[in-house]
Amino acid sequence: MTDKQFSKGDIIFKEGDSGECLYQIVEGTVGVYSAYGEPDEQLLTELGKGKFFGEMAVIEAYPRSATAVALDNVVATEIKSGEMTEYFKKDPDKIMDIMKSLAGRLKELTVDYGEVTNAITELRLNEGNEKAPGLIERIKKYATIYKRSKLADQLSAEAVRKLEQKGHADGYSAKVESYGKDTVIFKEGEKGSCMYDIHGGSVAIYKGFGTPDEKLLTTLMPNQFFGELGMLGDDDRSGTAVVLDDDTTIEIICPEDLKELFEQNPAKVEMVLAHLSYRLRRLTKEYMKACGILYKVSEAGENALNEEIKGEIKGYKESLYD
Repeated sequence: MTDKQFSKGDIIFKEGDSGECLYQIVEGTVGVYSAYGEPDEQLLTELGKGKFFGEMAVIEAYPRSATAVALDNVVATEIKSGEMTEYFKKDPDKIMDIMKSLAGRLKELTVDYGEVTNAITELRLNEGNEKAPGLIERIKKYATIYKRSKLADQLSAEAVRKLEQKGHADGYSAKVESYGKDTVIFKEGEKGSCMYDIHGGSVAIYKGFGTPDEKLLTTLMPNQFFGELGMLGDDDRSGTAVVLDDDTTIEIICPEDLKELFEQNPAKVEMVLAHLSYRLRRLTKEYMKACGILYKVSEAGENALNEEIKGEIKGYKESLYD
């Protein structure tokens, strides 16, 4: 681990590079760009003191999805992939910091994804008529995002291996409890303080559980996490988690457990990080897929939408919880 200095305008890493280290900003501001230096260059975000960047490529051994540029004189701590364990041992609070960094980006993208899927729903309700008030502007916005994006369409095979390489029940666990069928783990709208890891059985996530508008969002099986955004973002639960099988065993992981969990079972912490990174990449893919539909609508312009586009609008299914 070393502190690196960058002058204004320096490229810290490029889109497409292999990811061998992550950074935490000590001083200065870093800009993250898509298509940097090209005509369709887009500033994705600006990061300041204390923020992490480049962590997804290290966690998943995945090519850089964007270019990082020093916007002024920058000092950043460089943590190489082989130094992660030492880095966490030196300061276990950094585990939570990196998790919160990933969760924050996931939360922001979830909001954007909700907006673009709402636009598709409006098109569906209007049978492809994009002239509804305010809808044209939103279609143009997301069409532009799709056109500019150069993000890879493939999910990381390495991430999938990290998620599946070891049973989540192996090794030390924070706290494991057994639940009967129909037990509600948490309710939509409640404040979240812990996340959960399924060791055995299954859990369903519902929207509007117990109401006439009840909707099954996803079914989760062993070796899957859920509830992490509630723990990391201190947000209200976005759905209700209900146990589907008797004797379902679930590990409860709270922030105060992370230090001991890392000391006793570091592989579990790596799994949580890989899970968050994978979710972020997966949601990015679904977001761009939805933007792609609006790009086709935008390209059609004043022309009537063809049956293929209408079919995509009608058949589009949100994949937020897949």
